[in-house]
Amino acid sequence: MKNQVAEQTLFGHPKGLFYLFFAELWERFSFYGMRALLMLYMTQYLMYDDKMSFGIFAAYGSLVYVTPLIGGIVADKILGYKKSIILGGILMAAGHFILTIEHPITFYSALALLIVGNGFFKPNISSFVGSLYQKGDERRDSGFMIFYMGVNIGGWIAPLLCGWLGITYGWHYGFGLAGIGMLFGLFVFNRAIKKGVFGKKGEVANKKLYEQRFAGIKTGQLVTIGAILMIPIMALIVKFNEFEHYLVWLVSFGIITILFVIFKQATKTERGQLGVLIYFTILACLFFIVFEQAGSSLTLFAERNVDLRGINASQSNSLNSFYIILLAIPFTWLWTYLSRTHKNPSSPFKMGLGLVLVGLGFLTFGYSSNYMNDTAQVPMLFLIAGIFIYTLGELFLSPIGLSKVTELSPKKFISFLMGVWFLASFYGHFFAGKIAQLTTIVEGEESIFTKGIFANLTPKITGLDYQEIQSMGEAHLQLYSYVSVFTGIGLVTFFIGLLAILIVPFIKKFMGGVK
Repeated sequence: MKNQVAEQTLFGHPKGLFYLFFAELWERFSFYGMRALLMLYMTQYLMYDDKMSFGIFAAYGSLVYVTPLIGGIVADKILGYKKSIILGGILMAAGHFILTIEHPITFYSALALLIVGNGFFKPNISSFVGSLYQKGDERRDSGFMIFYMGVNIGGWIAPLLCGWLGITYGWHYGFGLAGIGMLFGLFVFNRAIKKGVFGKKGEVANKKLYEQRFAGIKTGQLVTIGAILMIPIMALIVKFNEFEHYLVWLVSFGIITILFVIFKQATKTERGQLGVLIYFTILACLFFIVFEQAGSSLTLFAERNVDLRGINASQSNSLNSFYIILLAIPFTWLWTYLSRTHKNPSSPFKMGLGLVLVGLGFLTFGYSSNYMNDTAQVPMLFLIAGIFIYTLGELFLSPIGLSKVTELSPKKFISFLMGVWFLASFYGHFFAGKIAQLTTIVEGEESIFTKGIFANLTPKITGLDYQEIQSMGEAHLQLYSYVSVFTGIGLVTFFIGLLAILIVPFIKKFMGGVK
C-alpha cells in the first residue's frame, strides 16, 4: 500500500517531491538566515579583521560541502536517506540555537554542528528527490527545478527576516529565528514519513549492518556517536583555518582514490559518464569560486561601497533567491517545452553558458565604479543587475548539474557521487576565500588582478587607475580593491565558459545517451 501511495502524483510530479520541497525550504531558510549575518557578525560584533573573517567564512563554507561525502557514504551503506536527514537536521538545529549565545567559544562549536549536520542532510535530501524518478524520466529536470525553487524561497525570506532581526534587535534573534526554521523543516519531513508518502524509499540501507553490534552498541548508534565526535575536530579546523589546505589535499587524495575504485568497477559507458560528471564538477567548482563571493566580499562591498536603499547589506543576500523564485517556473516551462519539441540544449552547453553569465555578473560589479560618487559609493542598480545576471547563470548550471548527477551516476554509488558534486562548493568556498582576501587593503600592494594581463583590462572596465586611486583616500582604495578583483574573476570565468561551449560536441560523445 505504501508503495502505491508513494507513486501518487501532484501537478504531474511524485507527491513526495513537494514534501521534500518544503523540508528543504525550511532547512535552507535556516542556512541562508545564518549566512546573511555571519560576515557582519564577525566584523562588527566579534571585531575580527577582514582577513580573519574571510578565512573563517571560507573554512565554514567549504567544510559544509565536504561532509556530504561522509554523509552520502553512510546513507548508502547504513542509515538510508530518512534517518540521515533526521540526524542532520537535529544537529543543525542545535548549531543554530547555540549560535545565539554570543561568545567566541560557542561560535566555533555552533559552526561545527552546522557543518556536521549538513553532511547528513544536504546530499541525502537531494538524492531522495532523484530516487522519485526513473532514469530517462523527462520530468526529472523540471522536478529538480521545482525542488530548487523551494531552496530559494527559503534563501529569499531568510536574509530579509533574519537580517532585519539581527541588525535591528540583536544577533541572537536573527540566529534564533534560523534555528526555528530548521525545526520546522524537520517537522515537515517527519510528517511525510509518518503519512507513508515515500513508501519504502529511503529506508535503512542495510538492516543487518545497522543492527550489528560492536561493544554492545548498534552500528546505527555508532554513526551518531561518530558524528558527535567530529564536532570538536570541525571546530578546530574552522578556528585554525590557515591550515585548511592540508585538509584540501587529504580530501583530494581520498576522492581520487575512491573514484579510481569506482572506475575499475564501472562499465565502459559508465566510465564515460563518470568522466563527464567529473568535468561538470570542475566547471561547477569554477562557478562557485566566483559565485560564493556573495556571502563574503560582495556583502562587505554592499555594506561599504554601495549606496543601499530600502535594505541593509545582510538583506542584499536575498536578491539572488528572489530572482530564482521569479525565474524558476518560467525556466521549468522552458525546459519542458524544449524537451517536447526536441530543442532542449544539452547539459554541457547549459553548464558553459552558466559560467559565461556569472562572469558577466561580476563584470557588472566591476563596471559600477565608473559611476561612483564623492564618498566612493556606487549606485545600487549595479548590485541589483549584477546579481540578476549571475542568477541566470546559476539557473543554467546548478539545478541542471544536480539533476545530471542522479542520471549519470551508477545507482549503487549515487549518494557518494552526489557528495562529489557538492565538493564543487567545497573547493569553491576554499578558493573563494583566497580570492576574497585579495580585496583587503594592503597599502602600496597590488593584487594579481591589477598586474600582468589585467593591468590594461582592469582600468578600462572599472574606469580606475591604481596609481591615481591611492591619493583619493581609504574609501576609494577599498572600492578599487573590490571592483578590480570582481573584474578579474569575471573575465577569467567568462572566457572559460566560452571554451566550455566550444567543446560541447566532444563532451556529448561520453554521456551515453544522457542529454
